[in-house]
Amino acid sequence: MFQKVLIANRGEIAVRIIQACRDLGIISVAVYSEADREALHAQIADEAVCIGPARASESYLNMENIISAALASGCQAIHPGFGFLSENPDFAELTTQAGLAFIGPTSATIRLMGDKSEAKRNAIAAGVPVALGTDGPLRDFDEAISEAERIGYPVMLKAASGGGGKGIRVAHSVRELKDAYDSAAAEAVANFGDGRLYMEKYIQNPRHIEVQIIGDNFGNVVHLFERECSVQRRHQKLIEESPSAFVTPELRERMTRAAVDLARRVGYRNAGTIEFLVDSDRNFYFCEMNTRIQVEHPVTEQVTGVDLVCEQIRVAAGRPLSFAQEDLTLRGHAIECRINAEDPARNFAPCPGTLVSMHLPGGPGVRMDTAAYQGYQIPPFYDSMIGKLIVYGADRQQAIARMRRALAETLFEGVVTGTDYQMHILRSKAFEEARFNVNSIANGDFDH
Repeated sequence: MFQKVLIANRGEIAVRIIQACRDLGIISVAVYSEADREALHAQIADEAVCIGPARASESYLNMENIISAALASGCQAIHPGFGFLSENPDFAELTTQAGLAFIGPTSATIRLMGDKSEAKRNAIAAGVPVALGTDGPLRDFDEAISEAERIGYPVMLKAASGGGGKGIRVAHSVRELKDAYDSAAAEAVANFGDGRLYMEKYIQNPRHIEVQIIGDNFGNVVHLFERECSVQRRHQKLIEESPSAFVTPELRERMTRAAVDLARRVGYRNAGTIEFLVDSDRNFYFCEMNTRIQVEHPVTEQVTGVDLVCEQIRVAAGRPLSFAQEDLTLRGHAIECRINAEDPARNFAPCPGTLVSMHLPGGPGVRMDTAAYQGYQIPPFYDSMIGKLIVYGADRQQAIARMRRALAETLFEGVVTGTDYQMHILRSKAFEEARFNVNSIANGDFDH
């Protein structure tokens, strides 16, 4: 087992990894930017190293500074968390070249599955259903026109690299295609340095269902069931739950088998997520693979009893999985609300500022993962998420009741958050009856 692990991230995920390290008896080393000098993760880690100025490009995305910090502090491994460099194959490769373990999949796997076109080819080879689309990235806009005619409108343009809902646009006609193409390519360049796009048939009002998998270095790959991630704004998740009320036992069996088959085909190790779009007839199609721990991993932890972050570290240290597929069962129901410093009334615009006061909920079945504290200055340089509220219940009805209670007890003063809007969703008939899809917020389905 590792003696010392550097955490190449910030915020609540950095805190979560520090907690896992402590559970395993590992010394944690945090990195922080000048803007995060007073951040919780920098304060509670066993050691902390400043790696650069506020801008992420000069700190949390500075590979050389992070690896130098790991070597100088005597670490044996780096955990990238999610976001930043977590899905950067060059960073994973540089980490291993420096003699450090990367707590995640290999650089080759990250590169393979991070390219959505290559990921799609491997999904097809593994027998996983995919939506009709291009075989590879589009060469130019002229090819986009011809491919859209072949596929049939509406079509979706997606960045070949990256994730997080960036570089995605929908075109319902040839008139919309040019703007969609240009804006998707520009956003892809800005976020990933890669403007390549591919195209696929747009599935009308799908559900977004994902399967958590984890593999070790001995060829073992298991799934930890599914998560429902359909409550989204701007292609980014807002509320997640496990299990999905939409997924039947038969569909669960087919989707989880497909996810494991794909993971085995690419020799996957460590934690990852296979994402699917599911239509109203419960036909599912491969969307992408996230080669990292997910923001919403706590709901899976709650319904399986598996500490995914600890398991990530064990696997990276060369240990076999501590459980087999037959050891895993679904127990109860879990829901997660992402708490963001943002204003739903202004199209979810980020709202950085100072947390003048706060009160976090408690009671049976309530968990709060956060790096926030009273007096904390939320910087404007990074993601707006300040925490995750997770509840567990014996069934979905109890979980909904507990989430409503927990949201009512959650107070943040000094910044605007989306908790009132999430309460609105949790109280809606559409959510209670699990009648929603990825477009439900945009379509106003929760307003009736």
